[in-house]
Amino acid sequence: MTITPGVPERAGWACRYILTKTLNHVNAYSAGPLHGNLYPAAQMSYPAGNLLSLPPPQVPQQALGQLVTTHWGLTGTLHPLTSERDQNHRLDTANGSYTLKLANPAEPAQLTDFQTQALLHTAHQAPNLPTPRVIPTRDGHAILPTPDGALRLLTWLPGTPLAHLPRTPALAASIGAALGQLDAALAQFHHPAANHHLLWDIQNTPDLTPLTEALPGDLKPRITTFLTRFTTQIAPALAQLPRQVIHGDFNPHNLLADPSHPETLTGILDFGDMTLSYRICDLAVAASYLIDPADPTALLTPLTRAYHQANPLTPQELRLLPDLITARLATTLTISAWRAARYPDNAPYILRNAPTSRAGLDALTDPTALATQLLAACGTPT
Repeated sequence: MTITPGVPERAGWACRYILTKTLNHVNAYSAGPLHGNLYPAAQMSYPAGNLLSLPPPQVPQQALGQLVTTHWGLTGTLHPLTSERDQNHRLDTANGSYTLKLANPAEPAQLTDFQTQALLHTAHQAPNLPTPRVIPTRDGHAILPTPDGALRLLTWLPGTPLAHLPRTPALAASIGAALGQLDAALAQFHHPAANHHLLWDIQNTPDLTPLTEALPGDLKPRITTFLTRFTTQIAPALAQLPRQVIHGDFNPHNLLADPSHPETLTGILDFGDMTLSYRICDLAVAASYLIDPADPTALLTPLTRAYHQANPLTPQELRLLPDLITARLATTLTISAWRAARYPDNAPYILRNAPTSRAGLDALTDPTALATQLLAACGTPT
């Protein structure tokens, strides 16, 4: 097994599999056993969750290579990949490339199984979607338990992250169609670990309150006021909407495309933020990254229309969508500010998306008008 110090660039392809975003999991589950479907709230030193306080595993690459050879019968070259929570590598072999994922040892085994079973379910229900495929071990297991965390091997998906490609209406429509198909496939997926608490999940927006102290002075009052409105007005309406397992992080770093045909998605990555939530929250996450400040409807309309065509939304979902987009933007800004204050040496990286999120927040000045336009675009009575 050959070890390389970094991820080389391939001509024509970025091929960088970004498996986690900053603070991918900000959870509130304890280190104890599961009780029913819920991870009990932990008594934590950190308001954002206990996984944040633990570094990713640091297993020597030679040892990982030996595990791959022993349990998957593969040899090749390992390239480290960016991840703040897990230890991930790209494995290049004579027969193709794979992604080797070693989960953080603090991640409960049932949560790893939840993500893995979702990949297996999606591959069966929606085989045309470009999701990673799970490669079983020689003895047929999808997950290999190790003392340092759960080890999995997935297919490698080539392509350029959408974050590096121009945002166009055609691309927005492709994103909406893919997410609609994915959510339709996940609608009948059930797992005992699905109902875990995740701070990034829009339904948990009120839980951001302890982190708002880190927000800039000009932004804190606005987000604090929104959190109050979310609790008193938005949350009760949200509770009446369809609920299912969602991807939870359909952002441009987790989606790949062929640069020569950027409207064609070649990869859907990072199922690490999956949780049992409200279907419309998945679309709100994707929409939060597709706001053109000069014309918010320019990309949101084709995104929403394509999702609706693939997976019809209710009028109630569409009416609430602008407020849920705002909630996601508030979540991104709040968690990023909290993280930057906690890790000042890494603040520029952590805050890299803050200007875009702030511009999006400033552009959503009339959620009622936006909802009316989206309803019309989907041919739904207002």
